[in-house]
Amino acid sequence: MAILLGAEGLHLEYPTKVVFESVTLGLQEGQRVGIVGRNGDGKSSLMGMLTGRIEPVEGRVTVRNGVRIGVLSQSDDLSPDATVGHSIVGDAAEHEWAGDPRIRDVIGGLVFDLDWDATITELSGGQRRRVALAALLVGEWDVLALDEPTNHLDIEGIAWLADHLHRRWAHNAGGLLVITHDRWFLDEVCTDTWEVHSGIVEPFEGGYAAYVLQRVERDRIAAATEAKRQNLMRKELAWLRRGAPARTSKPKFRVEAANQLIEDEPPPRDSISLQRLAVARLGKDVVDLENAGVRFGDTDVLRGVTWRIGPGERTGIVGANGAGKSTLLSLICGTLSPTSGRVKHGKTVRIGLLDQQFSQLSEIAGDRVREVLARTQASFTIGGREYTPAQLLERLGFSRAHLSARVGELSGGQKRRLQLLMILLDEPNVFVLDEPTNDVDADMLAALEDLLDSWPGTLIVVSHDRYLLERVTDQQYAILDGTLRHLPGGVDEYLRLAKERDATPAPEPTVHASDDAAEPTLSGAERHALTKEVASVERRIQKLTVQMEKIHSDMAEHDPTDYPALQRFTEDAQALQTEIDELEEQWLELSERLDG
Repeated sequence: MAILLGAEGLHLEYPTKVVFESVTLGLQEGQRVGIVGRNGDGKSSLMGMLTGRIEPVEGRVTVRNGVRIGVLSQSDDLSPDATVGHSIVGDAAEHEWAGDPRIRDVIGGLVFDLDWDATITELSGGQRRRVALAALLVGEWDVLALDEPTNHLDIEGIAWLADHLHRRWAHNAGGLLVITHDRWFLDEVCTDTWEVHSGIVEPFEGGYAAYVLQRVERDRIAAATEAKRQNLMRKELAWLRRGAPARTSKPKFRVEAANQLIEDEPPPRDSISLQRLAVARLGKDVVDLENAGVRFGDTDVLRGVTWRIGPGERTGIVGANGAGKSTLLSLICGTLSPTSGRVKHGKTVRIGLLDQQFSQLSEIAGDRVREVLARTQASFTIGGREYTPAQLLERLGFSRAHLSARVGELSGGQKRRLQLLMILLDEPNVFVLDEPTNDVDADMLAALEDLLDSWPGTLIVVSHDRYLLERVTDQQYAILDGTLRHLPGGVDEYLRLAKERDATPAPEPTVHASDDAAEPTLSGAERHALTKEVASVERRIQKLTVQMEKIHSDMAEHDPTDYPALQRFTEDAQALQTEIDELEEQWLELSERLDG
């Protein structure tokens, strides 16, 4: 394949830091590269050098003649006084851009909800970001360099962007460089991964899952000083290998050594033990929403929400921006009262909220981190191990060198770590996370997921990060048109429902008396979606059946005179059987629709 751009011997340093020693790499036709690494290691600097926006101290970047490079940086150069429309299509007449299917697709995917005549100064930060991305994507480019393109996009927007990048160029044409912490997006879009670390750029074949496999292999061979990091990645790898086959079908390298690492690795969570601990800490009553609704003025944000949140429940909430996710969290946390229905909190409930505004840190911005930790409890137990606050902060990827920094001087990622620690030290038994992936890198996300795996309590997560939701929660709900809807098929089901909602409904056919019993014919897209949903339910039934067999095996081996333990086994088995029966009934309904 032809080279689009190449870099040779790139060296970059600042007065206090060498960012890159000597980097040589190239981007080929058809290559889609995800750039990953810790915050501050030089991902944006690498992209800046490759696109000509940063001049290296040594080395050079060569771009093939005629190659057009489009760049989305973390800040835009939109004119504050320009309108949304002018910022995207310039002075082009409406019939010119409206007749271009690609431009219509970009506008429909990113800015359909914005006033075409609004000025940039009237927009929020997230809206402005979407305008900048749309203005870039309507152009003709041979290479796109995107720095955090998924920021401020909801799950639907992220799925649209991934699909757009799939369709934008032919299979062996065009080139993509993308920096993002969204691991689902990396897996969906990228053919290669470049890890930036220690002043070098290390290439890996495949998306995020393939990168994890190869990174574990590399860490296994590395010195013992990498032990902590390796153990964390082993757990991540074990989950990936137990997930969808597509996650591990792309790599073409030897994985036997990596498989040996996880041969005896247990599942990420012991759900039954965590459930039992959660009941002990919470009792049976957590938070009950009964026909709850919230109205602001003449607008119903939420309506008819009935949800009994149980002890140990691990739930992800999805929905478009503005759908009412934060409003729902406010009801759960008790900071907002419903305008209809009611919300009831259990007597022993202690809610910890990780919000987007760093509210836990606002009053201690002038304090040093070590002073803050000194005022907390002396130790904290998680997963059967005891940690000091400093050790727990280190487990979350916080450098000890930053213990002397003032809270207000920390970076966004460091503030997020400290905020998380402050909440955990308060020992909540209900943990609510509102967009926890903001300002954190992939390593921090892996550390967060590892910590949540052993956290015994009720977990509710609102996030556009599909990977995180599927990794740490056991079920997902969506807010659609002000109502809360369970998603047995996960995020895929939500995207299908959202697409159906947004589609223009076809005219109702005339029904004659003799046609009353006629069944509508499924379209190809509907049949595909139903098939995926049936497969999802089958996988869930299989998983629960394995858990049921383990309970029966444990009961057979247990002391028959230990009546309390046998009672717990029986209750667990009954709960599993109830869920299996419900899923089998759902499977029958779906199969009938598919066969009809």
